[in-house]
Amino acid sequence: MKKIILIPSRLKSTRLPSKALLEIEEIPIVIHTYKRACLSKLADDIFVCTDSKLIQDVCKKHNAKCILTNKKHNNGTERIFEVAKKLKLKKNDIIIDVQGDEPLINPSAIDKTTKFFIKNNFEIVVPHIKFSTKNKINIVKLLINKNKKIMWMTRSDCPSQYRKNYIFNKHLSIIVFTFNSLSKYSELKMSKYEKVESIELLRAIENQMSLGSNQIKSDSFSIDILDDYIKAKKYFKKDKIKIQYI
Repeated sequence: MKKIILIPSRLKSTRLPSKALLEIEEIPIVIHTYKRACLSKLADDIFVCTDSKLIQDVCKKHNAKCILTNKKHNNGTERIFEVAKKLKLKKNDIIIDVQGDEPLINPSAIDKTTKFFIKNNFEIVVPHIKFSTKNKINIVKLLINKNKKIMWMTRSDCPSQYRKNYIFNKHLSIIVFTFNSLSKYSELKMSKYEKVESIELLRAIENQMSLGSNQIKSDSFSIDILDDYIKAKKYFKKDKIKIQYI
């Protein structure tokens, strides 16, 4: 059973165009993500998956493995499925999707989530961290039951603050599948609420696939808007994970 990290990355982000190539301490964001993923103790191999020749060239410059994909994919999950097929993975091989805009991702979060996936019987696993800030529509929140099953995902503040302040479950940008469950997802049509919320995994929930979530303690966050990029540059000055970029 192989364990492969696939990092989807594109230039045409609507909220922060070309963010994959924005630099933090003179290193592009996508390379920060790749190098941190390389510190995973469980992964057998790691690839950036992109439709951009510019990103591919940057990966070559920094000795990061990269596979060029079709430009017509609707989301990163569809993109990594193309690569998973190219790699000829078997149905029980594990695919770990690490979003290319997570330059502060902790490799231990990748490994803990992968172990949780292996020990449980979910088709897809997405980790979460605790988060208290309200009215952040760029952040995906999870509703999770006592059996660690994800009931819903939304950009709204959910559950609502009607009775008391609530600590939200924030989606950490790691998604774990088997090749079989990724294939099952990719055969589904884009769903109603996936379109409304722009959350690709709602397609799986709406089609009754089983999604689970483990809690992670982490300061990591995705670079979705300009404020995130500014914040990430400040965080890097005190970051304790040491990366070899040569």
